[in-house]
Amino acid sequence: MLFDRDDRTRLHGPWRNLLTTEMFRHRPGLPAARRTALAYDRLRFVNELVGEPAELARDVRLLASLHEWTGVVDGAAGTLAGIHYNLFLGSLLDHDRSDERDLSEFLSMRRTGTFLCTELAHGNDAAALRTTAELDRRTDKFVLNTPTPGAQKFMPNTSTTGGPKTALVAARLVVDGTDHGVFLFLTPLSDPAGTLPGIRIRRLPERTGHPVDHCLTSFDHVRLPREALLEGVHGRLASGGFESFLGNRRKRFLHALGRVTAGKLCMSAAAVGVTRAALSIAVRYSHHRHISASRTGERVPLARHRSHHGRLLEGLADAYAMTFLHRRALSRWAGRDETDQAEAERLVAIAKGWITWQARAVTIECRERCGAQGLFPVNGLADHPLNLEGTITAEGDNLVIWLKAASEMLFHRRTEQRPRLDGPPEEQSLTDPRFLHDLLADAEGLWRERARGALRQGPSGDPLGRWNGASSAAVEMVRAHAVLQAAGSLLEAAGHADGAAPRQLLVWLSRLFMLRHLAPHTGDLLAEGRMTADQVRALPGSVDEVIAGLAPHMMTLVEAFDLPGEFLGGIPLANAAHETRFDQIVDTLLSA
Repeated sequence: MLFDRDDRTRLHGPWRNLLTTEMFRHRPGLPAARRTALAYDRLRFVNELVGEPAELARDVRLLASLHEWTGVVDGAAGTLAGIHYNLFLGSLLDHDRSDERDLSEFLSMRRTGTFLCTELAHGNDAAALRTTAELDRRTDKFVLNTPTPGAQKFMPNTSTTGGPKTALVAARLVVDGTDHGVFLFLTPLSDPAGTLPGIRIRRLPERTGHPVDHCLTSFDHVRLPREALLEGVHGRLASGGFESFLGNRRKRFLHALGRVTAGKLCMSAAAVGVTRAALSIAVRYSHHRHISASRTGERVPLARHRSHHGRLLEGLADAYAMTFLHRRALSRWAGRDETDQAEAERLVAIAKGWITWQARAVTIECRERCGAQGLFPVNGLADHPLNLEGTITAEGDNLVIWLKAASEMLFHRRTEQRPRLDGPPEEQSLTDPRFLHDLLADAEGLWRERARGALRQGPSGDPLGRWNGASSAAVEMVRAHAVLQAAGSLLEAAGHADGAAPRQLLVWLSRLFMLRHLAPHTGDLLAEGRMTADQVRALPGSVDEVIAGLAPHMMTLVEAFDLPGEFLGGIPLANAAHETRFDQIVDTLLSA
């Protein structure tokens, strides 16, 4: 169920198998420059495996599953894959004349594609970027220019590491002195001899997480051919001048950068895969590591302690909910049409924020539960939280995309009418997942009304002041909506489970997930008469009860993540003989 059932072999098989190869072996301790070069080697290895790179770029499900597995070993390789296949190739294929362009160098990876949008002074407000591409009527060429230091492209992987590169550069299209908004321009950056004339590329300081060759990049009146402009319904240059079927610059910008939504799905997928891997390691370690018990001479595994397995089970409930929410968002986006595109895009954005934030929290918990040994990258946990910082910021900072979603939910989105259980709360039970789901829906509704009330009471004539007064409640509304969607996805998966035992485990996980995420809302729900005082008092005990029922099944739950034995075998903490393996690694380092 976790891996798309009938489509499992096509969507997940190739990428899961990557983790069994020597190329994707876990290799901690490499210097940053070597790790970056290795990420490009791995990208080319993937490209050879793909067979049809253009089809990969067109298939958002396949792209997402690629990130779900590669991020487990190498976050940098996943980042490069997302840039090359999704942002670069995908954008080329999505625009006009893609069948007329010679893409062979990019499909074979004789040239790597990169994507230059964010500027030093323009991140989340990329629609206001300052790089220009002005049409020179005399030569019928564009002049690509960086007018100010703040307009330098920030963080693209534009160095010569990995070989020659070509970029899609987001720049303002200027024709006869008129600014028509942001478009993409196909721009060669380097050849085997180095960086091309007029282009300045400087490596940025090393950042946390898996290293990528991030750079500052600028252009000094670089001339590009007429066909460098990526055209489409958002804008074309015809004999009569510029024409567009979209009414304003913002719509043109969003169309030109349409691949960002698929990028959000890829970032979420990477976070889901990393979370499952971290839990697989930490749960296995909890069964292998024995500590002194209350009786003299007796030793018990860490997994026997509620204080230990309870936290891991809470992480497991989140991981399952994250996975099924991602499946829901991915399915909605892949199956969208014009009538529901906005809703599908909003779900992707909300899911991306919640999944990547949860992933960071769960992986930190897993690292802590493995004690000091979890601090060593060789044990496969230490790098994950740092790598996840990139997914939180990439393709739109989480808080910013949640604020946008909140605005849409408050001003444009109709409130969904959900069927509810009949009867007052005192007739309901905390053991009934349907009741828990209703309470989560109530929590979302309460935050929505709180945000709307704040908007109504805000200062007139001061739009920013009104929004500031409502924004905190609006963000909590989005958070509640994300949890509700995750809970619904998990319950739906339980309903489709094959067999009584898997169904029961998923129901228990859904109960644990919903009980925990209801806890912050119990005061509001009690005040509004949606819960009774007895139910609020009983909630902590209900959590403990579900944890006790799930504790014997922790290994079953992580085995369902289906991580290859070759990968787990290379992680000392994931194996019974972890002390011996770690000792051998130290000997190897000393003899090197």
